[in-house]
Amino acid sequence: MDAEKSSSSSFEDLSNLNEQERAEMNSSTEQQQSSTKKDDYMDILGNGTLLKKVLKEGQGERPESRDIALINYTGRLEDGTLVEEEHEFRVQIDDVEVVQGLDMALKLMNVGEQAEVIVNARFAYGEHGFKNEELPERSVPPNAKVIYNVELVSTKEENDLEDKSYASKKEIGNKKRLRGNFWMKRQEYNLAIQSYRRALEYLDESEGGITKPTVSGDVEPSNAELQDLLEDRMKVYNNLALAQLKIAAFDAALKSVEHVLQCQPNNAKALFRKGKILDAKGETKEAIAFLQKAATIDEDDKLIQSELSKLILKSKREARNEKDLYQKMLGHAQKLEQKSKATPSAPNREASKFKLWGYLMGSILIGVAGVAIYRYNNKYF
Repeated sequence: MDAEKSSSSSFEDLSNLNEQERAEMNSSTEQQQSSTKKDDYMDILGNGTLLKKVLKEGQGERPESRDIALINYTGRLEDGTLVEEEHEFRVQIDDVEVVQGLDMALKLMNVGEQAEVIVNARFAYGEHGFKNEELPERSVPPNAKVIYNVELVSTKEENDLEDKSYASKKEIGNKKRLRGNFWMKRQEYNLAIQSYRRALEYLDESEGGITKPTVSGDVEPSNAELQDLLEDRMKVYNNLALAQLKIAAFDAALKSVEHVLQCQPNNAKALFRKGKILDAKGETKEAIAFLQKAATIDEDDKLIQSELSKLILKSKREARNEKDLYQKMLGHAQKLEQKSKATPSAPNREASKFKLWGYLMGSILIGVAGVAIYRYNNKYF
């Protein structure tokens, strides 16, 4: 018997099957593999912090970055406590309008798909958790894993910004601003910056934006509406500057706050922000000038007054330290000068000593010579 066709060889069994039997067997194998795949979790990041399991296959396309997705979802703790629930929730992919883990998982779902997504605390609500003020029973404790059951209802590409109406831009921009505020409160400064930058894209009326009628035929916004939009945009820039200050991106923070001061030179919050940024850069005197102006504009703001007092004390302390340092340096310089003047006298003293010894030795030698001559004279005469 051929060694490749022994009684224990699957090759031999398969070789005896007809085409129909092979097709049926392959189909059965694929079904088993598909079933096994459904039972297993996909390790999205490869480290066990974000897992996804398909509960129901979808047939539609997958959303891409910046697409608008419509989803239904619930979020529960490991003990089954319901902490989140949304129906037909509109979310823009990659804009962290839901927790990061769920945002990442959505790009791996097909329209119509239902999935379970297990999100580690790192990509959910982290070490701070989430305190739900309206529904305290739905608060998320610190370092808690959240298990989501999510359905991707639909997805579509977002329209171009220039095609959006004034009202639409304002609504979306402020939604992203508020999301940035959410991340700021949680001290997730990088995520806050991401949200604020996206908000500015919608709240900026320049460069072919909302100052002209849109493709849909919406009328041009009034001056009052544009002023209202400007106020929203200034709020975003002020908050963006604070977030950038928190991560020590001082130059970027200065650029953000300058956007406000160019339009609103007497914006007390912007003046205060700039003072804080300059102080962080070590420019205390310049910082005091901006805080003084802010304090003059908003006399009732205790925070501005408090920070101004701190900076003035800091400036005085720095001036005193600088004076002490100067005096120490001056004293040291004087000592060096005195030492340099005293140094030449040492060789002079040494020279005097040498001369004195020379005179003494000379006198002794003369005396000795005199005695020798006397004796010599007495001996021969």
